[in-house]
Amino acid sequence: MGGFVWKDSVAVITGAGSGFGREFALLGARRGLRLVLADVQADALQATLADVAALGAEAIAQTVDVADAGEVDALAAATLQRYGRVHALFNNAGVGSAGLIWENSLRDWQWTLGVNLWGVIHGLRAFVPAMLDAAGAAPGYHAHIVNTASMAGIVNPPLSGVYNVSKHAVVALSETLHHDLALITSQVHCSVLCPHYVPTGIHASHRNRPADLANDAPATRAQRVAQALVEKAVTSGKVSAAEVAAMTFDAIEQRRFYIASHPQALVGARIRAERIVAQGDPYDPFAERDGLRESLRRELEMGNRES
Repeated sequence: MGGFVWKDSVAVITGAGSGFGREFALLGARRGLRLVLADVQADALQATLADVAALGAEAIAQTVDVADAGEVDALAAATLQRYGRVHALFNNAGVGSAGLIWENSLRDWQWTLGVNLWGVIHGLRAFVPAMLDAAGAAPGYHAHIVNTASMAGIVNPPLSGVYNVSKHAVVALSETLHHDLALITSQVHCSVLCPHYVPTGIHASHRNRPADLANDAPATRAQRVAQALVEKAVTSGKVSAAEVAAMTFDAIEQRRFYIASHPQALVGARIRAERIVAQGDPYDPFAERDGLRESLRRELEMGNRES
């Protein structure tokens, strides 16, 4: 059984301008990968390109909005024209939304699902057929796909419904991809990355929100409370994006499907499954954190009295 070879393999990374994507690129450069970097934020993308070039990596960069099928198709075309094959695909670009689920606007749903879910769909549609063609043509070819989901794709904390939906869909998509690939080939594998709170900058992802998907109305109190909660949790995370990148590369080498940045948080998955089997109420991750649920309830009740 052959395995993934890093040196001189070609890796496509979306969301390469920051967070996990940037760390995938830096680690990939050190492993000898040839890199195709994509991000919607041009200046951050160019900074990553410069950093991997300084490490001696061969790399190209393309500004891409992964929610746009045509732009992802163009990325695939440029990659295959330059290198002919793809060995690793990191469907990593992601954004965050927060607040009470009924208060989220149509544009919130369109933006979040467009990047978090459709970005993965477009990546698979654009690159997997080329991977399968390469596998059929060369018995020694091996490839791996990593889809970035979240711990919010396994459990469902309150005040992040749109984000939860997008990430649960990525987990479902990835699990199905695993099964489908196994029916066709033993040369292409996949993983789903489920990070918990890691300092990546996702709490500030609205900086790249397209103007045509911006909300006309100001944020509600619940949305402001939820945003502050997410920002505090993300920025205070103790596991770094670089550490998660290293975990991910280890998983590729081991052909391990589930990648959890905080394995201790998976207890929530067990409790959730037990609640489903028992046909009980859904598991609330906030109920495990001392006083958080009550504090949030008071904050929201105060907003209702003020309104």
